[in-house]
Amino acid sequence: MSRSRKTRLAQVFLMASSALAAAPVLAQEVPQASAAADGPDVIIVTAQKRSENLQKVPISIQALGEAKLEQLNVSNFNSYTQQLPSVVAQSGGTPGTNVIYMRGVASGGDGNHSGSLPSVGVYLDEQPVTTVGGNLDVHIYDVARIESLSGPQGTLYGASSEAGTLRIITNKPDTSGFYGRVDAEVNTVHKGGQGGKIEGMINAPLSQNAALRVVGYYQRDAGYIDNVPGTRQFCGTPTRDGEGAINGCIKDGIKVDNAAFVKKDYNDTEIYGGRAALKVDLDDSWTLTPTVMYQDTKSHGSYGTDASVGDLAVQHFFPEYRDDKFWSAGLTIEGKLGNWDLTYAGSYMERKTFSSSDYTDYAEAYDQIYASYGGIANYLYFQDAAGNTIDPRQKVIGTDHFKKLSQELRIASPADQPLRLVAGAFYQRQSNFIHQDYQVANLAPDLSVNGHPGTLWLTQQERIDKDYAAFGELTWDVTSKVSLTGGARLFKYDNSLIGFFGFGRNPGPDGLYMTSPANAVGGSSGVKSCFTDAGDRFYDKATDTFSSSHTFLPGVVAGSPCTNLGVFENGKVKPIHAKGDGVTWRFNATYKPTNTLMMYATVSKGFRPGGQNRRGDFGAYQPDYLINYELGLKTTLGGVLRLNAALYQQDWKHFQFSYLGPNSFTIITNGPNARIRGFDIDAGFNIERLSVNLAAAYTDAKTRQNLCHAIDPTFTCASSSIDAPAGTRLPITPRFKATTTVRYTVPVDTAKVYGQFNLAYQSKASSDIRVDFAKAQGELPDFATVNLSLGADWPTYSLELFVQNLFDERGQLSRFVQCGSCTQRPYFVPITPRTFGLRAGAKF
Repeated sequence: MSRSRKTRLAQVFLMASSALAAAPVLAQEVPQASAAADGPDVIIVTAQKRSENLQKVPISIQALGEAKLEQLNVSNFNSYTQQLPSVVAQSGGTPGTNVIYMRGVASGGDGNHSGSLPSVGVYLDEQPVTTVGGNLDVHIYDVARIESLSGPQGTLYGASSEAGTLRIITNKPDTSGFYGRVDAEVNTVHKGGQGGKIEGMINAPLSQNAALRVVGYYQRDAGYIDNVPGTRQFCGTPTRDGEGAINGCIKDGIKVDNAAFVKKDYNDTEIYGGRAALKVDLDDSWTLTPTVMYQDTKSHGSYGTDASVGDLAVQHFFPEYRDDKFWSAGLTIEGKLGNWDLTYAGSYMERKTFSSSDYTDYAEAYDQIYASYGGIANYLYFQDAAGNTIDPRQKVIGTDHFKKLSQELRIASPADQPLRLVAGAFYQRQSNFIHQDYQVANLAPDLSVNGHPGTLWLTQQERIDKDYAAFGELTWDVTSKVSLTGGARLFKYDNSLIGFFGFGRNPGPDGLYMTSPANAVGGSSGVKSCFTDAGDRFYDKATDTFSSSHTFLPGVVAGSPCTNLGVFENGKVKPIHAKGDGVTWRFNATYKPTNTLMMYATVSKGFRPGGQNRRGDFGAYQPDYLINYELGLKTTLGGVLRLNAALYQQDWKHFQFSYLGPNSFTIITNGPNARIRGFDIDAGFNIERLSVNLAAAYTDAKTRQNLCHAIDPTFTCASSSIDAPAGTRLPITPRFKATTTVRYTVPVDTAKVYGQFNLAYQSKASSDIRVDFAKAQGELPDFATVNLSLGADWPTYSLELFVQNLFDERGQLSRFVQCGSCTQRPYFVPITPRTFGLRAGAKF
């Protein structure tokens, strides 16, 4: 069956599911709990910092409860975002590098450690775990629910919730009794290997007032992308004209192959970790809950595939792996001051990543660009210590050491009063020690970064982002049917960078720094612009002058040869700062004509802090702001039909735009304004044996002004070309995304036998906002996936057979290239091929 035909079938089925979910409900004997305020089928959320029925919260929320997470076999980020239509992600090619976007608020390219702060906040219980450079991929097991809050949540959740917030809420320790469970899975991937996982949980009361809950897990994801044999040839022998000048090359001097790294099922991943929570009731009013979590994700190979070398294949020439480990500790104290609720939430997290990646594509691209000058090795200075031309390929060794400390104290008035207040204060400090080492084998020490033989380019920086805030929301029940809410958050941020980036500087004879060759690329940024003991830069680009001193100040950041990213003050090099303050707000009006129907109107504002570029000639980038106008409806009919819908328009002001600029490192600028319109639908139909769920999102996101190739505050592009004309669709987000699940259960003796059908569909999307670059990199085509399962639940154990991606679709989650000029070899990150598996579980 062709992909287009399967896509049409998917669209037809989604429409049919929508009609079924919205059909009139026949009178039947059904559990009334689904309509009750405190029934077992109701999902309780804490989106507004209170425990509330999902259907009573005037926010567009999609919540995946514990039962739904288990039914859909959700264990990681990609598996739950597939079920959240308002959420998409852009992947850097390996687990843990996903950047989350919501409701089309995406300009692309924000995943770099030196890029913008995220526009979507991620929380683990009360703990913010949002990180720069890739989402923390928390393993999902023994999780009460995942809440997806669409639209700006800047009032209660702050700076990194400009477009929305994702919250992972774990199950808490329980003093009612000792119990536990264990679950296991084995699976096999089409054109790949075998994988599986084992997970377990124990809840143990320690006394009448204390309980401990411990979770552990191990998972192996099978590889399915092959590193296939291949060669690359570079210009090793230049050709010359009659006057002896280089005018081309013969590609016979440097030929390499990847025989040492050829491997089938190249991209396997292992994940292991656990968490523990202790709950102590100090008395009837006060509870203390410390938590700790550890997880280690070891990935091998690349999750991006190169279609030019085959289906699910790459041709890479250096070792590729990524080790991503984190640990976190949190403390929540909840209690009463009179009849007011007081909550303190403090947390600390450390995340360390270590990676090696192939950067051969860079040499391939620039060898072609410089072919008429003898190729990259001859046009530049890729030479060994004896002056011989060498293989110009690179590999990148990278480490990040991320730390995050957060503190929040808030108070809430009684929830049963007509006037309700939630207010508090928040502080957060996050830092990242960044190391990126671009290595060329046998590169001459004098052409390398000083003190780092074989290093062509080095990034050695420390980034610190601080946030301070005071917030509050006040709700007034004007009548029994009408409520008004107003909220604001006063914020202040201070973001800084310091360190080194760039190439080396040939010390030359007697310490007089040579100008040719200064390094393997003949000059440019790096040591050349470091600060000297005279208090100035060795070379000042603005004045085109050299310092009188050739003695560099020691590097501020450990491991750097000197410092070129900073400012000189009072005899020292200090960080460059981006500071700001302001107010975000939310106003809401809610009307409840009946107990089962709620309508609301909201206008809200979110923001994302500004920051500093590494390159001084690009300077600072400013905050961007999002204004959201929304109308919503939530209803429950007859105890069997639930329908939630929201219609919105968002105005995104001068959005932050990250891209690979000169020398292929990240530049952030403020782009034009954008307008985003769309709607969300979340519907559920439940009778005794049949349940149908449908969730869908439509997003129409466009620029309102030109995006210019050069910085232009007027956006007329009078002095540069136009990268994206006004009216260009914002990238990454499909115009339409939907998922539907149909589950039928039949009692058989003591078992509940079930069959389940799950369909996910998303339409095509652009891979980049820049029109010509997106065309060269390739479009993200539409795709649909079908998942089936058949199983049975007994009182103490369960068994299930399943197939995911039944039709073996090559759905593309994102596309990327290795460098700004590497569009000769684009990659896409595919969804996992067809997977058959068996799951079994036991409870005790």
